[in-house]
Formats: sequence, C-alpha cells, structure tokens
Amino acid sequence: MRIHPHDALSDAQDPPSRWLPPVDHYCGVEKLMRKSLALQAEWQGRFDVTLDCEDGAAVGAEAAHVDLVVDLLRGPTGGRVGVRVHPVDHPAFEMEVHRLAHEAGERLAYLMLPKIDSAEQLHRGAVRVQQAWRQAGHEQGPPLQALVETHGALREVDALAAHPDIESLSFGLMDFVSAHRGAIPAEAMGVQGQFQHPLVLRAKLAISAACHAHGKVPSHCVVTELQDLAQLRNAGRRAARELGYTRMWSIHPAQIEPLLAALAPDPSELDEAADILCAAQDADWAPTRHRDRLHDRASYRYYWHLLSQAHRQQIALPAEAVLRFFTPPTA
Repeated sequence: MRIHPHDALSDAQDPPSRWLPPVDHYCGVEKLMRKSLALQAEWQGRFDVTLDCEDGAAVGAEAAHVDLVVDLLRGPTGGRVGVRVHPVDHPAFEMEVHRLAHEAGERLAYLMLPKIDSAEQLHRGAVRVQQAWRQAGHEQGPPLQALVETHGALREVDALAAHPDIESLSFGLMDFVSAHRGAIPAEAMGVQGQFQHPLVLRAKLAISAACHAHGKVPSHCVVTELQDLAQLRNAGRRAARELGYTRMWSIHPAQIEPLLAALAPDPSELDEAADILCAAQDADWAPTRHRDRLHDRASYRYYWHLLSQAHRQQIALPAEAVLRFFTPPTA
C-alpha cells in the first residue's frame, strides 16, 4: 500500500489561505469589468477578478459605482471575484462595506483594503467588515487582502501578515514610491527599475518574507508597461524566482495569459518533481538518490508543494504523478 505525501510528509498540506490563483486582475471601468468576468469564465476561474471601487469610481459617484459592482456580483461569474473598497478612514468605506455585505455578501470571495497604515487600522477595518457581514445575516465576513504602500504599513508588515482575517498582502509600488516625496526616482516605478532600486526591493522582500512566515500569499505589484509583454513575463518570473511572490496583479486583459505562464512552474521541474516523488513513495519516503543528488523528506516537501501548485493551476502533470497523487482511490 503506497503512502500518500499528505500522510508521509509533515507540513504537506498548505493552510487554507496559503494558495490563491496566481493572477489577480484589477478592473474598475464597466466595460473592462464585464470583459474580465467573461474572460474569467472562459478560462475556468484560473485567475481572480477584483472589481475596483477605489480608483474605479469617479469622485462623488461612489454610491453609483457600488450599484454597478453589486449588479455584477449578483450576475454570473466564472471564479473568485473580490472588491477593492476605499481606505478604512475614507468617508465612502462604511457605505461600501455595508452595501456589499447586505446586497452581495455571499458572492464576495475577498475584500481588498488599500492604503493600510498600521496594524491598528487594519484591525479597525476588519472589525467593521465582520460587523457588517453579521448584521447582514452572514456567519462571518470574507477573507481580507491589504495593500502595503505606506511607511507605516511596511514598518508593521509582520503584524499585518499575522492578522487572522488576512489571506494576502499586495505591494502598492506607485504609492510607495510617491510616499518618498521624490527621494526615489520615477524610474523605480518602471518594469526594470522596480527590481533594481534598493528601497523598493527592501519593501518587496519584507512583504514576501512576512507572508511566508504566517502562511499568507504575497502578491506582487503591477507592471504599467501594457504593451511590452516580454518585459511583463520577465517581471513575473523575477517576482516569483527571486522574491518569492506566488501571485501578481494584472491591470489589462492582455497581461493575464503572460502572467499565468510566468508564474507557473517550469515543465522540466515538474517532470523532475514527479520522478523524485514517485521514487520516494516507492521507497516508503526514505532517502533516495536522483541524478546523483540525495533527497529526503525536506526536499520531498518542496517538490510536493510544486506539484500541488501546478495541479491547482490546472497545469498538465506526468500521468504517473496524476494517478498516484491526484486520483481518488477506487472502492
């Protein structure tokens, strides 16, 4: 009887918030919101869609924008759909949270809180969200995501990641650069500069490390160069391979497919992972040798997480690995 990785390896199962779809697509204009939801259905939910009430709404038209968002949430969707509301201390925050809870609370996959400045502010926002959802008759509120884009948020990033309602932290590149009042050059907001400036890299690494320490998902910032898809793919690969990000923002439909590819594991590594894990299972998870390298349960856990991630992303895996690890046993 073969022992499954779940039973053989400690920490083989991720906590519920540890894995999210690798692309989070933001849209705030009606035409693009409808197009994004249709594309999500076509792609069978392989990416999240975040409907934007903050930057998407015209000043003074926040209530009308919520009308639109609620209408879209109540309609057909093809996967997880979240909403970005205004900052916790903004006058529109209470209205948006109340209406979303009462009019579309059961349809919301998550709520994004922007411009968080402290753990205390996050706590206040989380309490208010939970209250609104309970008042609307729901057992609990949705998972929260938060944007780290201020000095205060970066200073308390570990506490933000530790909050029980948080499932993901995102880096707000442009607001973070702007908060330095010209001390960081504008080029640091570009697709190349954001991987070179030390202060920006420091922020990205702090967010990623805090998320991984608390079992949450680090989400990488946008690339604003909409037409340069080669640069976009390179940014996605660097975010994943160099900085440990497992999720990334898209702000144009053309960015979704390149980012899904960039954040996916390499096929050759998946083949190697399958070979190593099948051999390990045959050896009852004792140490094994593969291509003249020793492997034991420490590396087995790495390769198991890799295969699990690919399986969740609906990426094709070697047939033997699918049969052994992802096919329910027959009675």
